[in-house]
Amino acid sequence: MLTLAIETSCDDTAAAVVHAEQRRVLSSIISSQHEVHTPFGGIVPELASRRHIEMIQPVVAEALARAGVTLDHIKLIAATQGPGLVGSLLVGFTFAKALALTRNLPCVGVDHLAGHLLSCLLEQDTPSFPYTALIVSGGNTALFRVDSPTSYIRLGRTRDDAAGEAFDKVAKMLHLGYPGGPIIARLAEQGNAQAYAFPRAWLAKDSLDFSFSGLKTAVHNTVMASDQSDETVVCDICASFEEAVVEVLTHKTIMATHSNQHNQVVLGGGVAANKRLRQRIQTLCQQEGLKLFLPSPVFCTDNAAMIALAGYHAYQNGQEAEPDADAYSRSPLH
Repeated sequence: MLTLAIETSCDDTAAAVVHAEQRRVLSSIISSQHEVHTPFGGIVPELASRRHIEMIQPVVAEALARAGVTLDHIKLIAATQGPGLVGSLLVGFTFAKALALTRNLPCVGVDHLAGHLLSCLLEQDTPSFPYTALIVSGGNTALFRVDSPTSYIRLGRTRDDAAGEAFDKVAKMLHLGYPGGPIIARLAEQGNAQAYAFPRAWLAKDSLDFSFSGLKTAVHNTVMASDQSDETVVCDICASFEEAVVEVLTHKTIMATHSNQHNQVVLGGGVAANKRLRQRIQTLCQQEGLKLFLPSPVFCTDNAAMIALAGYHAYQNGQEAEPDADAYSRSPLH
């Protein structure tokens, strides 16, 4: 079943054509808005939705062309229904529903987190069910038990900032620009991760929740007392901050995996592309005898291919979006 999928949950306009049964991506197009939001140091929701309106049709057209198909070949349309910025979501979800109506095709609204939970299935080496998954991005940080392509149980979540959001805020403190995650990761490679003893929020014993607000405050205090013109100081702060985030994320992921009595670990979300996070989770999984599955970086960040896969499974499970279905800003999974 050829599925056309659309993803507009935040600031990327994305479309993909996927042969869902074969888990084969025929095309995956992503139009970034970084140049729009960089001057503001973060995403401006109104500007994001306006750019989605401009780009949605060209991006969908390019996805079809790259796949070498037309709408006559498409059997299912899937689109992100939430969570995310409502204005952005409405552009993609409304476009998908309208296209489905005019073509008399079924349409499925997909939870963005479900896409990330299944993104590892787009790779050649895939896990079997069940597995434990960490979703870590700019908007979400949560642990899940994934029992099937349509059954997920949340085990823990952030109580304040998402990890990716913390990266962006620390980058803003250091005047590094936006998006902050890749910049901090690059500078961290040149720094000493032990230079600053930033706090790790472990919370209650056996808690699988996360908290990054205290870490963010500690970094802010350090930045205010430091010479930001000294490149070594900036690199050390980035490395120490990154290490604090990575240590908590990986420790709780391994703890959740053992609690589930699983032997498979999956990562998803934009921060899952972070080099240090990938290195540390690989090392820990090898030490613990666990098998790790990491999506390619292109499938970590927001993309429509993962939405196509999740949408296909949702449709096979009997789900379908009504014409008057609305977008939602908060996920029932989070």
